[in-house]
Amino acid sequence: MEGDRITRRASLAKVGGFVAAALGASAWKLGSTAESEGAGPAAVASGAVSCVLAPEQTEGPYYIANEKLRRNITEGRPGTPLTLRLRVVDASTCKPIKNAAVDVWHCDALGAYSGFGAGSGNRTFMRGVQRTDANGFATFQTVYPGWYQGRTVHIHVKVHVRGNVVHTGQLYFSDRVTDTVFKRRPYSRRGARTTRNSSDSVYRNGGKHSLLGIRKRGAAYVGTITMGVHR
Repeated sequence: MEGDRITRRASLAKVGGFVAAALGASAWKLGSTAESEGAGPAAVASGAVSCVLAPEQTEGPYYIANEKLRRNITEGRPGTPLTLRLRVVDASTCKPIKNAAVDVWHCDALGAYSGFGAGSGNRTFMRGVQRTDANGFATFQTVYPGWYQGRTVHIHVKVHVRGNVVHTGQLYFSDRVTDTVFKRRPYSRRGARTTRNSSDSVYRNGGKHSLLGIRKRGAAYVGTITMGVHR
């Protein structure tokens, strides 16, 4: 499934899939053929509109609907600062979608989710919704997620357009970057994590196409990705 780009492109036209690529990686563009013949699912399938297809992934057990509309989702919890810049585009045209609702949730630096387990007393930290701007961007201020048993480091995401869920997925980090971050407190208090990307059962199902592009900004990080969806 991951190794066959032609099959992935064909499946996009059939099932209305999700395309994702790190910003700045020229992973999607309108070619001259698309401009002359018109963009649409067929153009994506033919390669005239070139995108990297990533599969939908499970929302997992920790989703809570109707979270707060806000940019900063940390609620003062410690961790390495992380700015998420998530862009939503139309997979048929690669044009930005304005006013899409992007819903993210992840564990804190010590591996706890709000509303569950150790975080059951608080239902809102590391959760939030943002609307995309005219360029398709939704921006969140958070911290680099921690880890918990059996999973690699990840962030959950849902995209809603006009009240409909058009994508459910997970976003991932380079193991190299995670290793660097986890040398710091509070992450270092937990010891070595048990699961890396290559041994994560969810990541193996297409997760390499949902890797965030990461750049360092002082002591903080910025994570970017473009998510193409079908309306």
